[in-house]
Amino acid sequence: MDDADGSGSPASDSATIAIYSVKGGVGKTTFAANLTWCSAQDGHSTLLWDLDAAGGSGFLYGLESSGSRLAEDVFSRDRSPARLIQRTAWDKVDVLPADESIRALDAQLVRIGKRRRLAKLTEELAGNYARIVLDCPPVMNELSAQVVRAADLVIVPLPPSPLSARAFDLVVREIAGNTRRHPPILPVLSMLDLRRGLHKQAREANPNWPTIPYASAVEQCAVQQQPVGAHSPQSPAAQHFARLWRAIEAKLADRRR
Repeated sequence: MDDADGSGSPASDSATIAIYSVKGGVGKTTFAANLTWCSAQDGHSTLLWDLDAAGGSGFLYGLESSGSRLAEDVFSRDRSPARLIQRTAWDKVDVLPADESIRALDAQLVRIGKRRRLAKLTEELAGNYARIVLDCPPVMNELSAQVVRAADLVIVPLPPSPLSARAFDLVVREIAGNTRRHPPILPVLSMLDLRRGLHKQAREANPNWPTIPYASAVEQCAVQQQPVGAHSPQSPAAQHFARLWRAIEAKLADRRR
């Protein structure tokens, strides 16, 4: 059956959360890994699906790509993604890692012509996972369009600057252009340092946006290969991620009403 029919019966309480930005270097992978941790701590079986060829999400959980070049096969050959999933050292956290084949995924999706392929795959995985977190590459192409069609909520990390709102508007226009009914979009100021004037201005201009601080505890995620909630659970950064996760759950609850 073609993906375009929109059929599928994901678990009623499951949700797919995309971490997306058109700009690199904004903390997207760190967000994905840490929000996955928060989801698991909230009691949800959670899958972190790395769609970025850099493979950073798996690395932050101590996993390395097998180099099998199979990550793109699940999109074109009707192979279940479940066989590529790797367990982590933490309960309720699994990772579907990226490999080099992801670099060709956009062309692959255009070639096979299945506009809801990613949505169908997440629906399939929702039978085993209450939350699926997508770590998305910073692109505007068919892959990003598929992400929007699959997601129940899009989280947009934004660098703190006077242009933050403009950058967010660009993302909103991109998302709205790819689907008639786009999912809710939640902007977040990332790497916020209120000692810096421009960061303070960005915070004052967007007082209702959630924030994640610039902090050594967040930088240590890559060194420790652990989410901040595991290696520094009492840190302000861990508390900010937990607060952001509560905002995400509130958004998801509103959407179900």
